[in-house]
Amino acid sequence: MESETRREDSARHATGPDGPLLAMRGVVKRYPGVRALAGVDLTLRRGEIHALMGENGAGKSTLINVLTGVAPRDGGTIHLDGVAIAPASPRAAEALGISTVYQEVRLIPTLSVAENICLGREPLRFGLIDRRAVQRRARAALARLGVELDPRRELSTCSLAVRQMVAIARALDVSARLLVLDEPTSSLDAAEVGGLFAVLRRLRREGLGILFVTHFIEQVFAISDRVTVLRDGARVGDFETAALSREQLVTAMIGRAIEHAAKPGARTPAGPSASGPPGRPLLEARGLERRGQVAPTDLSIPVGQTVGLAGLLGSGRTELARLLFGLDRADAGALLIDGRRVRLRSPRDAVRLGLGFSPEDRQGEGLVPALSVRENVLLALQGRRGLFRRLAWRRQVELVDRLIAALDIRVVSREQPVSSLSGGTQQKVLLARWLATEPRLLILDEPTRGIDIGAKGEIMRLVRRMHADGVALLLISSEFEELAASCARIAVMRDRAKVAELAGAEVSPERIRRAITGGADAA
Repeated sequence: MESETRREDSARHATGPDGPLLAMRGVVKRYPGVRALAGVDLTLRRGEIHALMGENGAGKSTLINVLTGVAPRDGGTIHLDGVAIAPASPRAAEALGISTVYQEVRLIPTLSVAENICLGREPLRFGLIDRRAVQRRARAALARLGVELDPRRELSTCSLAVRQMVAIARALDVSARLLVLDEPTSSLDAAEVGGLFAVLRRLRREGLGILFVTHFIEQVFAISDRVTVLRDGARVGDFETAALSREQLVTAMIGRAIEHAAKPGARTPAGPSASGPPGRPLLEARGLERRGQVAPTDLSIPVGQTVGLAGLLGSGRTELARLLFGLDRADAGALLIDGRRVRLRSPRDAVRLGLGFSPEDRQGEGLVPALSVRENVLLALQGRRGLFRRLAWRRQVELVDRLIAALDIRVVSREQPVSSLSGGTQQKVLLARWLATEPRLLILDEPTRGIDIGAKGEIMRLVRRMHADGVALLLISSEFEELAASCARIAVMRDRAKVAELAGAEVSPERIRRAITGGADAA
């Protein structure tokens, strides 16, 4: 009862003239079968940089979509400067003074900087676009950010960092009171992040409210005044950043307290190959780097061993996996397979060398929903053989049926559309695809994410079976207990860099958490 009274008092204060800039109270959003937001509160003050944190699926994107008019809310209230609002579209939110800059800069590269800043709201003269006025407005918007840039320059010639500044300038061109930044640093290097933060501090001094959505823990402590943490569609808490420790923040995000590290000599859970000596390296990364995504990284995966890759979402885990599989090109460093330096120009090169990759987004990047189970299973194998060496029908049927039986893939028919299967069954189909190629090394990015506990257990049993069959594995997971139970060694990433490597008795969920939060005994 007391908490309800406090909440009512807070809501009344939010609507007063001296209240906060933004007050979201009890916001609810439902999708078929899912409650994405369960009565979320968020308060943002004028002249404040407020971080919004949470793991994948916590509800951050949904909350932003509700605030910015992308999706209607199903309950709760939103007040901006004490006035109740319900924007029906991003344009309506913009008219209210809420501007958003997304992770992927949504500008037109072939237009000039000035044209991008004023696009859709160009000043007119005698019914025509006033080019001089466009230039003046663009210069003024850039000057507010302290950016020296010729507004006539074509955007395609600018760096990612400059494009991000142009996107912010465009957002502020509409007299914004609230600026929402959705993962603005995901493609920036350290120097560029520093430049962006200098701009944000300037805007904070001007009284602008800034909602800063990120996965990078260090950046939260570097730039934000307060932090709101979401988990499973609900608000965990609202914290003053200066009074918050990294351990407390991670605990709030993942829902588990960080225990003290095991004492020296104590026995901890270990992976199935932890007791044996590592074999020769099958794959080695030496100083592998992709600018703005992965700092120079060393990683070795021995023959027949399971190596884990731990870290929070946004730590660089998936980006490193993409480099190892040739999905992205490295800017520096070397990749060796069997001690021989290789250059992966595409995933096809990786498959030919015996590598496989099961991505985290199995529906968007892994499976082809409109194709059948059979067609999905055979995609990688047929791709390796080439367009003109089609696998015979009889061989297709034999191979797919054998894998369906071996992996206990429960389907009505091999010709059943993969879109009709459950998440766990879809994950098995994806594993079957790579087992069909008889890989030497398989990269598994969050193989158990989004599936029920029973299917999760089956998937992990399959992972252990592959290990027992001699397949080297790189296992990426947010489930630290899962990693500790399955891996001989675990590399830990934080803010796009490898910060620790655990082996033997060091492999435990508690040590992984401490490494992620920068604990003193993590290294």
